[in-house]
Order: sequence, then C-alpha cells, then structure tokens
Amino acid sequence: MSVFVHKESKVILQGFTGQHATFHAEESMANGTTVVGGVTPGKGGQTHLGKPVFDTVSQAVEETGADVSGIFVPPPFAADAIMEALEAGISTVVVIADGIPVQDMVRVKRYAKDCNAIIIGPNTPGIITPGGCKVGIMPSHIYTPGRIGVVSRSGTLNYEAVQQMTALGMGQSTSVGIGGDPVNGTDFVTVLRAFEDDPETDAVIMIGEIGGPQEVEAARWAKENMSKPVVGFVAGVSAPPGRRMGHAGAIISGESDTANAKMDLMEELGVHVVRNPALIGETAHRVFS
Repeated sequence: MSVFVHKESKVILQGFTGQHATFHAEESMANGTTVVGGVTPGKGGQTHLGKPVFDTVSQAVEETGADVSGIFVPPPFAADAIMEALEAGISTVVVIADGIPVQDMVRVKRYAKDCNAIIIGPNTPGIITPGGCKVGIMPSHIYTPGRIGVVSRSGTLNYEAVQQMTALGMGQSTSVGIGGDPVNGTDFVTVLRAFEDDPETDAVIMIGEIGGPQEVEAARWAKENMSKPVVGFVAGVSAPPGRRMGHAGAIISGESDTANAKMDLMEELGVHVVRNPALIGETAHRVFS
C-alpha cells in the first residue's frame, strides 16, 4: 500500500516550467509517476512536457484531480506556494527548497493545523514509493519495491542506506525525507505511525542527525506503539557543539543533542542502533530477516 504517495497519486509540480522541476518531472514520469500537470503563474494555458500548465493550484486541482504537489519554487516564495497548495485541497505537499525563512515555516505550520494534509520538507530529497510514485530529487534507480520503510532527515544517508538495502535484496515500501531545516512540516513520529498502519511495511529504518529531540521522541513512541522493528542511526558523532553540520537544524545545543547521546537513548528504548553508517543495510538484513 505504501504511505503518503502511491501508484494512483496524481501529481502536480509548482514551478513546473523551471529547470529543476522540468528535469525531475521527466525523471518521475519515466519511473511511472502520474504527473498530471503543473503550476507556473502567468503561463496558464500552455503545455509543458506534454502536460497542462495552470496559473493556480486550485485550477490545477479542479481540472486534473491532483492530490500531491511537489514545490520547486525559490525559498522566498515557498511558504505562499505551500499554503496555496493546502488551500486547494492538496493532501501531500513535498517542499524541496532549503533556506526557507524560519518565520515563514512557523506561519505555514500554523496555517496547516486546520488542513487534513501532510507537508514533507522543506530541505528534503522528497518521497518515493518505488515503482509507484516519486516526488523529489532522489536517484530513483537505487530504489526497488519491497516492504521496508525508510525515514530520514538526511538525503545523502537515505541514499546510502537504500543502496545497501537494495544490494542485499531488501526493497522499500516508501522512503520519506522529512528534511533538515529547523522547522519541518512533519516529524519522525508521524511517519512511523503511517508505517505502523501500513500493511505492506514490515519494518523501518530511521536515520537522524544531531540537534533537537526528534529521534529520541520517535524511539519512545515506537517503544510504546509499534509492533514492527526499527533500525536507527544518528549522523554527526564527531560534530563539535555549536556548529551547524550541513543542515540548518543539525546543530548541537546541549549534551542530549549529540549523536552518541541520542543513539544511547534510542538503544535503551528498543531501537536496533547502528553506530557505523556503512553497516545500516547489513544490520537491517540481520534484524529484519
């Protein structure tokens, strides 16, 4: 069944006619994603990649029945694009851009409280259900259909874990990048809950980073609520306190924010912790087999 996106998802892209959206739309369509059109204000009525272009998301939804949007607009305009998608009734919004002002995302989160939707990102590689739907920038050739869910703050480590899993014959149900910015649209617990409820996901790999309490909160939730095993890793063992490491949200502000402290607590809470990212696939294969 997968989570959030699937074979029947109808996808639009905001910023559709831009270079990045064009490239990734072509990649997505080549891998079976149903892209039904896109939005670029001022270009409504045109076609792009053989799909209709609309001036607004509401027009696109009305004409195509779209329920998923990938947002490929610059950071200063991303918040308005997200809220436009939510207002139009889009149920899954995937925000690729990084560097969206924190105040803008706080405004988006407040607006989204009254919407029955999930926001993935910002600063995310996106989401993919292999063989069904891809909305994002991940290299789809490394993913293969299967029954292991993946959720990660880091795009690169998501790819690394998936590559290892695929090489060992372990496919993925859905892979979700929740994003590395300080204010995210969704969190680990939301995704873990979706995987727990998905009959086609048997186990989960969770990849975190330094900074914030998300990973430990997720491990605690999993201990109390999940029947499926979780393998976990936290990046940033050698990160010095007070310095951002790649993502805006990856910063150690206290002792409990360090990678080792998080992994120690996760292990106490029943997560199968991996201390070396090169062993994520091997550990998952051992635990899940």
